[in-house]
Amino acid sequence: MELRQLKYFLKAKELLNFTEAASVLFISQSTLSQQIKQLEDELQVPLFNRIGKRITLTEAGNLFSVYAQQSISKASDGLEVLKDLNNLEAGKIAIGVTYALRHVVTKALIVFSSEYPKIQFQIVFGTSQELIQKLNLFELDVILTFEEIASEAHFKYRELFTSPMALVTSSETPFIHKKNISLDEVSSLPLALPSSGFSTTQFINKAFEKNNLNPKVTIEINDIPTLLELIKTGKWHTILTKTTIENENELFAIPIKGENMTRTAMLISLKEVYEKKAVIAFLKTLMKNLN
Repeated sequence: MELRQLKYFLKAKELLNFTEAASVLFISQSTLSQQIKQLEDELQVPLFNRIGKRITLTEAGNLFSVYAQQSISKASDGLEVLKDLNNLEAGKIAIGVTYALRHVVTKALIVFSSEYPKIQFQIVFGTSQELIQKLNLFELDVILTFEEIASEAHFKYRELFTSPMALVTSSETPFIHKKNISLDEVSSLPLALPSSGFSTTQFINKAFEKNNLNPKVTIEINDIPTLLELIKTGKWHTILTKTTIENENELFAIPIKGENMTRTAMLISLKEVYEKKAVIAFLKTLMKNLN
């Protein structure tokens, strides 16, 4: 069994088309078919059902794909170990970030890049669900998001800080004189919220339900920068973690009163995956620059 065969199998599984898979891999279809057939012969079980020109994954193929991906990942880890011997003179860090924590990454990135200019970065913004999915697919090294519970056994969780949930409003509204605000008061205001896919919205909706409140949500939007531009007009208010609007001069955050109205910012990574030296160094820089 060769890594090449596993890569061919995984690409065919992804596209469910031998012709397309061969094209993406820059090999002939006959070569791809032959390599997969050799893999099936070695495993003594078919990985694909072949129905004319169509293929579908067999039950065995679906089960085997998990281990094939792990094998590819482990081999990749081995290469990364060797690259790390080059004293951080090369390498790439892929980080997933929720919008509320962008300033945390930005500060660390500026400091780290001045010390290690040859390290490349891929920064991906998304909802917590989107980032966790990418982490599970080995597309990211680490993600920064808000997570109150360490719920997945195969993840490594590291707490960064807590941030209160807050009513975010224009700095021109009279609410800026309030030190805090109740959830009941918030529910009576015209609200524009992040879409339901954002964990912050899921968090606050649970709080409304728990208190039997029906908020006046007139806008839902999946782009936080656009949401903040709407709030600056003073026509709407929103609910975000207070840290989201750090360095936003035209906005004001009023902490929401009540139990459990804080969120925990965390670093999340995969336990069984080799943590690159560059990632370790970057996370140290990030932790130093939290304040």
